[in-house]
Amino acid sequence: MAPGDKAGPAKRNAEPMPIAFRLPHRLASWMGAALLLTGCAAQAPAPTLAPPIAYPDSTRQRVLRIAVEEWREWGGIVVEDAQPRPASTGPGQESSLTNFPRVLAYWRAVEGEAGARAAIDRNRNRYTTILAHPGAPGELWGEPAWSAAFISFVMRNAGVDQREFPSSAAHAFYIDGMLADAAAFPAQAPFLPRDIGAYAPQPGDLVCADRSRRPLAGWQDRLPERGEFRPMHCDIVVSVAPGVVEAIGGNIADAVTLSRFPADASGRLLPRPAGHPAWFAVFENRLGRLPPFGQPAALPMAGLGSRGAPS
Repeated sequence: MAPGDKAGPAKRNAEPMPIAFRLPHRLASWMGAALLLTGCAAQAPAPTLAPPIAYPDSTRQRVLRIAVEEWREWGGIVVEDAQPRPASTGPGQESSLTNFPRVLAYWRAVEGEAGARAAIDRNRNRYTTILAHPGAPGELWGEPAWSAAFISFVMRNAGVDQREFPSSAAHAFYIDGMLADAAAFPAQAPFLPRDIGAYAPQPGDLVCADRSRRPLAGWQDRLPERGEFRPMHCDIVVSVAPGVVEAIGGNIADAVTLSRFPADASGRLLPRPAGHPAWFAVFENRLGRLPPFGQPAALPMAGLGSRGAPS
């Protein structure tokens, strides 16, 4: 994949395009409300979005456990983000017959999206052909990128419902859902956006980078373009220490991989090397840290009210 997914030919670099996918329900609701205001939609009121529910800390622990277990099953690959990576020279682990069910399970977490269903069907057909004719041409799961499906799989299997984490095969769309909740329900949202330079990631958080040619400088810059596709990549933080953040993500070197990202002495992520996707946000994971299970950290979150947040 490309540096965001980190190996493979160009056909693998692209996440599924937005026309093939359904926008998160909450985002669609707010967009519908905006259309009503401009007279461009039917005159039915937009549905009211219920507040997110709180989850016990066991849910956060399951997120971490599932991510680590998946990483181990893929061979426990570790990459140093600061070091250059060799280009792919052939099919990766994702194309192994033994890994077909693993990647299929990731896609099933987002199969409600039309593009995901099409990807599943294509790769099932390839799998059937290869089983019947060993050596037949074609790579399993060579397209489309499945890194967002992996994140969605982890969240769903940890017990985080669609309402609190809007699973998608595109990182941009579940990020839009998290931003929408943070704007509408800042006291109850299970995930809050944090500035890269001001917040040290913790286990369970999502660290997110922009893979486009003109990357976002910060998460606030995503607000005006919510609902539009943008190539991104997120990993789940599983361990932190002075000078390093370790995070697990999918479709990195065509596998589930643990990346070691350089951080400063306070644990804040450092800028990435040239040619790598640029950091633009950390999403603080507050599963188990909201009443009645806990108390959220008293951290400021500027920007939502002044940069295009829904009202």
